[in-house]
Amino acid sequence: MLTSLAYIFLAGLAMAGICQQLKIPRIIGMLAVGILLGPSVLNLLDPSILMISADLRKMALIIILLKAGLSLNIADLKKVGRPAIMMSFVPASFEILGFVLLGPVLLGLSVIESAVMGAVLAAVSPAVVVPRMVQLMESRYGTGKSIPQMIMAGASCDDIFVIVLFTTFAGMAQGGSAGIGDFIGIPVSIVLGLLLGAGVGWLTGKFFETAYAHRHCIRNSMKMIILLGLSFLLVSVEEWLDGIVPVSGLLAVVSMAAVLKTHSVAFVSKRLSEKFGKLWIAAEVILFVLVGAAVDIRYTLVAGPAAVVLILLALVFRSVGVSVCMLGTRLNLRERLFCIIAYLPKATVQAAIGSVPLSMGLACGNMVLSVAVLAILITAPLGAFGIDLSYKRLLQKES
Repeated sequence: MLTSLAYIFLAGLAMAGICQQLKIPRIIGMLAVGILLGPSVLNLLDPSILMISADLRKMALIIILLKAGLSLNIADLKKVGRPAIMMSFVPASFEILGFVLLGPVLLGLSVIESAVMGAVLAAVSPAVVVPRMVQLMESRYGTGKSIPQMIMAGASCDDIFVIVLFTTFAGMAQGGSAGIGDFIGIPVSIVLGLLLGAGVGWLTGKFFETAYAHRHCIRNSMKMIILLGLSFLLVSVEEWLDGIVPVSGLLAVVSMAAVLKTHSVAFVSKRLSEKFGKLWIAAEVILFVLVGAAVDIRYTLVAGPAAVVLILLALVFRSVGVSVCMLGTRLNLRERLFCIIAYLPKATVQAAIGSVPLSMGLACGNMVLSVAVLAILITAPLGAFGIDLSYKRLLQKES
């Protein structure tokens, strides 16, 4: 396993650096390394590391959600209001609808298999979006109308909404039944996740604040470890309560980090955010290299042009959904166009759950994973380049 980890880190970082020099998103290089090292090509990775890759990917997802929560400003979010709430589920719902309508026609999937694929592909990528929105907030582009805050908050909740839907659709595809109760469970899961995370975040913030007031020095590295441990517990709560009451553990992680930021000394939350940003460098390599390793190139080639057309048409549905969210806001046409561009990239959630249908034994598993990887390869550069090249032209810089 140590040899495999050495390959993952060294080759993944090297290819990421090359892509960065070429102005290509780093994740593309990491995916390419994973495909080369994986069973489909060179088969250099130890089977033991592939067996635990799902857990490693979930840990990486938790780290980026902690980073997102620590970067959110709840006061700014309140200013945005309705559009931020709508951005958390409307664009994803439109895109899933696009897959349900077009998947059977273009790829020959059943309706429920198309819904599973749509749920995997409908989430926007925090790995691509969050760092860029944080950068815009620091340089004050679009902050006058809280555009980066709205996009970052919507992207964080969008992922949770999609993951909950994915769980429901995957259960239906396995032959289980899904009634009204399963869909009612979605808002219940979101609300309980928010409340659970907020409670834990408030208590943790009070603990850090009390320690600071009594001059008990808790190093920021120790605080980071405490937050990671609490995050793992919050995600585990979702599994413990499975079948009893639906709770979104991942949303609880974001909620905990956001509330903690408001109940801790400003420089502490800033330093914690920086530390999680550094930790994300390692987690990012593991996440995307292992996703690439899980890809079976044969299915990707079979999917071919039809899958590319499906991905692009689904993005049109998504763009319509974003436009609907912007109705009645003060945003002008340029700012609305930027919101559409910022909601294009996919990577993190697709990497985290793209291989789950395959591991569940679903007939569409290989096809879902292959299309998910294609979606990352197409939309991650499209969204990253689009944000980087357009924000100065489309957004107003606050003085």
